[in-house]
Amino acid sequence: MQTPDVYRSVSPIEWQVRVDLAAAYRLVAMFGWDDLVFTHISARIPGTHEFLINPYGLMFDEITASSLVKIDLDGNKVAPSPYEINPAGFTIHSAVHAAREDAGCVMHTHSLNGVAVSAQQGGLMPLSQQSLFVLQSLAYHDYEGIAVNPDEKPRLVRDLGSKHVLMLRNHGVLTVGKTIADAFVAMYFAEAACAIQVRAQAGGDILIRIPPEILQEIAAQSRITTREMGSDRLVWPGLLRRLDRRNPGYAD
Repeated sequence: MQTPDVYRSVSPIEWQVRVDLAAAYRLVAMFGWDDLVFTHISARIPGTHEFLINPYGLMFDEITASSLVKIDLDGNKVAPSPYEINPAGFTIHSAVHAAREDAGCVMHTHSLNGVAVSAQQGGLMPLSQQSLFVLQSLAYHDYEGIAVNPDEKPRLVRDLGSKHVLMLRNHGVLTVGKTIADAFVAMYFAEAACAIQVRAQAGGDILIRIPPEILQEIAAQSRITTREMGSDRLVWPGLLRRLDRRNPGYAD
């Protein structure tokens, strides 16, 4: 599952992106958000329009830094790899990376809770603190079938706009982050908010919606509680320590 000599053939910056992206794949599997081999996380190599994506056919908990596939915005492999890529993954991720310079990482999942809420006409509701973190930067994109048609790209980009979370109707959730850590933490809160909503709805009682004025204050409150450290400093190191305990080897 490793591609020999990748470490020696890439820059230190690219190698670090590879390590973090491989870790993200394994963390997605650890949290139970994977869908066999059928979703994707991509990361741009800084200073380029090339990005890394999963080798099609490997389970997420098998992916390593050296096995990731480097492609350009046209889907061409720009470094030798024995692996191919998922065409649907290329369509979605290349669209976002091409349109958003701030898209250091694009994460897409088909989690059961995310798909369940994406199929609800009302979408994500303000029912929890977790939902407020998502609702401050959430957009929606209607389902157009499996994403293999390049004609869908401009509509997906239009619907995403400058937001950081995109609910793909009847399909799942997509997050955009400046860093891999940012995209992962955004997905964590999206998944948590969807799980809470599905459970609250199953309770059968009248749901209490959080007032809009509280949503307007959540961004400022978040900066206070996180001490403005960002996901890279506050959350990601701990996630890597957990991964090192449970599923090491991602940095190979």
